Amino acid sequence: MEFKDYYKILGVSEDADAKAIKTAYRKLARKYHPDVSSEHEAEERFKEVTEAYEVLKDPDKRAEYDEVKRYGQGGQFRPPPGWEASGGFSGDGGFQQGDFSDFFESIFGGRGGGFRQESRAYRSRGQDIETQLPIFLEDTLSEEQKTIEFELPDIDERGRQVYKRKSLKVRIPAGVRDGERIRLKGQGAPGFGGGEKGDLYLVIRLVPHPLFDVEGHNLIITVPLAPWEAALGTKLTLPTLDGSIRLSVPPNSQAGQRLRIKGRGLPTRAGRADLFALLKVVMPDHMDDNQRKHWQELSQSSSFDPRQEWSKS
Repeated sequence: MEFKDYYKILGVSEDADAKAIKTAYRKLARKYHPDVSSEHEAEERFKEVTEAYEVLKDPDKRAEYDEVKRYGQGGQFRPPPGWEASGGFSGDGGFQQGDFSDFFESIFGGRGGGFRQESRAYRSRGQDIETQLPIFLEDTLSEEQKTIEFELPDIDERGRQVYKRKSLKVRIPAGVRDGERIRLKGQGAPGFGGGEKGDLYLVIRLVPHPLFDVEGHNLIITVPLAPWEAALGTKLTLPTLDGSIRLSVPPNSQAGQRLRIKGRGLPTRAGRADLFALLKVVMPDHMDDNQRKHWQELSQSSSFDPRQEWSKS
């Protein structure tokens, strides 16, 4: 069985922290998203980086993966004697059978059993199918239908299990959240003996955005400010999901302060949530002698003590 080096897939070191892993995943998920990528085998690469992130973002899965990683030498994975799949993955993360590799299934267990249609003399209902629907944050603002493709299990004329690819147009309902399951009745696997079809469950996966973090239905954007901009106030152009706006930063703004922009967040069933500008004061990478002189003059003339609270303790 081919060994999957999840650290190499995400391009991070084995001691990378959660933030570095998330950052790497955001970049690659955006790059290989099937809707926009022109990369070769983008869909497979998207699944591969998502599988790697599914493991490395979870401390328990990551620890178990690290434990068996030493058996993946030479590009092949051979479980150690007495190894049994943990079964720790229940399959409720939004992946249909086939989205995870055999290597992943061998470590964390799968749904178990797969699709099986027994030959019976009576009708039986078709299997429910669950698949991911990755969407950009910008897609939540659009009312246009989105084409998705997924595989349906079936039985051929010889009684063998096969998978047939199906396309379907869906409209993203307002107010969806990451991980939410949407049921499409009768769009699952066909029934046996004329039985009714199963249902299709779409699991919403919001593709990480390079600028915005999601907090419920609100969006957070980090706004870097020069020290003098925070002190004196400034006006700047702020990107949003649907165009840029002018933002006024008041004088004496503090790092970590949030400025609320009403109605520029994600859609909800009652309207739009809000966008919050998170202020971050950053220093220049380099100062010349003249600039350094100004800072020294300010330091000597100011009575401001940023640590005055320490003297009260």
